[in-house]
Amino acid sequence: MDTKTLEKAAVSIRALSMDAIQKANSGHPGLPLGAAELGAFLYGEVLRHDPAAPGWADRDRFVLSAGHGSMFLYAALHLAGYADITLDDIKNFRQLGSRAAGHPEYGLVRGIETTTGPLGQGLATAVGMAIAETMLAARFNTETRRIVDHATWVLAGDGCLQEGVSAEASSLAGRLKLGKLIVFYDSNRITIDGSTDLAFTEDVEKRYEAYGWQVLRGSMYDFAEMARLVSRAKAEADRPSLVILASVIGKGAPHKQNTADVHGAPLGPEEIAAARNALGIPPDADFYVADEARAYFAAKRAAWTAERQAWEAEFAAWSTENPALRAAWDHFHAGAPLPAEAPAFDPADKIATRAAGNKALHAFAKTNENLTGGSADLKGPNAVGLPAEAGTYSPENRAGRYIHFGIREFAMAAISNGLQIHGGLRAYCATFMVFADYLRPALRLSALMKQPVIYVLTHDSIYVGEDGPTHQPVEHLASLRAMPNVRVLRPADAEETAAAWEMALERLDGPTVLALSRQNLPIIPKADKNWKQTMRRGAYVARDAENGAPDVVVIATGSEVALALEAALLVPGTKTRIVSMPSRELFERQERAAREAVIPPGARVVVAEAGVSQGWEGFAERADILAVERFGESAPAPRVAEHLGFTAEALAKLIARRE
Repeated sequence: MDTKTLEKAAVSIRALSMDAIQKANSGHPGLPLGAAELGAFLYGEVLRHDPAAPGWADRDRFVLSAGHGSMFLYAALHLAGYADITLDDIKNFRQLGSRAAGHPEYGLVRGIETTTGPLGQGLATAVGMAIAETMLAARFNTETRRIVDHATWVLAGDGCLQEGVSAEASSLAGRLKLGKLIVFYDSNRITIDGSTDLAFTEDVEKRYEAYGWQVLRGSMYDFAEMARLVSRAKAEADRPSLVILASVIGKGAPHKQNTADVHGAPLGPEEIAAARNALGIPPDADFYVADEARAYFAAKRAAWTAERQAWEAEFAAWSTENPALRAAWDHFHAGAPLPAEAPAFDPADKIATRAAGNKALHAFAKTNENLTGGSADLKGPNAVGLPAEAGTYSPENRAGRYIHFGIREFAMAAISNGLQIHGGLRAYCATFMVFADYLRPALRLSALMKQPVIYVLTHDSIYVGEDGPTHQPVEHLASLRAMPNVRVLRPADAEETAAAWEMALERLDGPTVLALSRQNLPIIPKADKNWKQTMRRGAYVARDAENGAPDVVVIATGSEVALALEAALLVPGTKTRIVSMPSRELFERQERAAREAVIPPGARVVVAEAGVSQGWEGFAERADILAVERFGESAPAPRVAEHLGFTAEALAKLIARRE
């Protein structure tokens, strides 16, 4: 290990970072200046990667959880030779069109493994990546060949470790004994407001030891010591490792280092001049990269490529020896699901859509062995258990596919992002819909990163009943629909639920929410005989008006479709069409002709949904929307519905209303 050359690489990371941030007049120089040695060391000496093939399946994953220090990552990737991040991108840091965005954005640059910036989520997502590595290793490695054998590395800061999601995820990682998860803690004791002593005085080492982690300590600026710590971390098979590295925020900026001033603002021309002088950078050398650093990384690339090619040869030999495993590998990584035999339902039965969803999940899980997930300690109530043969994931059974996330909704969703992003798996997670509030930030990143994680949110309305208003979601459907790229499917019965699961699995460009009922629902009649295909456009006709075009079109979702069908029978003199609209977002995106085939122009529109009316104003006048504009009550579900005016009689009066 050539420490003198690594020092030159660290200086280059500092130079690129402070100049890019200064030119943008925006950014966070503290971390990239303070942790530059780690960046040089990781990308030069530690990571199993190849910039010439950034998507190599068995590469190590590195996550910059402290995403505000994005220039750390951009500078390291550029020096290592990742073609997606050019010097021009760095010179246009935080500008429109630059791949060097304000925070690392998944999909902009090959080499960025996940979007980070919301603190703590990067670490939690990395836990999912580490779980995925163990699952795929158990599924595909053989006694003679290991084609899945890589580590997951994280750089986290004080902010990441203060956020609750990192505590949730770290606790689970310790329980699951994820030995290939190694987290570097940039311990500089400074946040935006000042010293961490203002609000953060806990003993992080003892906390992580209590989680079941190996905890190591050292200096950010001693390459030999960091090498020893990495060796110890990699040697620990049964515990994830937290490597606490003492550092100086903004190191190299002589008047601002070790102060809050350097955390989140450009250094300014005078301090940059002083920093260049202190670091030995020529005074007029903008975006300086040392020749020694360029040469060092250029020399490394041949070895990186050789290691990747050796893996490819091993993979080819494994494929020849194990054709069935290779076919499974290809399916696992293809994305699109294999078809399954849809469950059959007796039209005379009443079944909760959560229970119907479990039947559909079982059917798809049998043909798609990469379907994995779990719930937040609600396996029974959410009805999301997998077939018995799928097994439960644990340190003793890495091949298990059902994950007990514990009561950790936020971490569960972030970990599911990691499972999905890693490659090879299809991830789902589940909780009560009201607790979508606990996981919403990770759902937002699913949508932002276009990851097809499936969110099963049961107990979807006031019909939760006795648990009362704390557990009765009224605003949640509206808030979930408000999030870009989130597809909400609220099926009306068991048949729609099976179709909704299929739609969720077919979607590859973003997350899907399945909003499912606690209460039993009838199988509704469907006037549209091609409803399964029409439903993919968001809505279809469940009951049509007799004797010509409808006077009133009632749009309903979920359990309220059955309510609308019942109400229509109470107004026989009105020509009423009942429309089931499992996905408002899909329907709104259809061409005008497709929308008018379901909701003909000129017909009065009535909407029924057991939630707030927000978002339905584009379909009907407020007076024609049967909604719940308040929190619920604690009582049996029928009594709650009656108390809140959610009855067939109330809807019938609305249908029959005249101007």
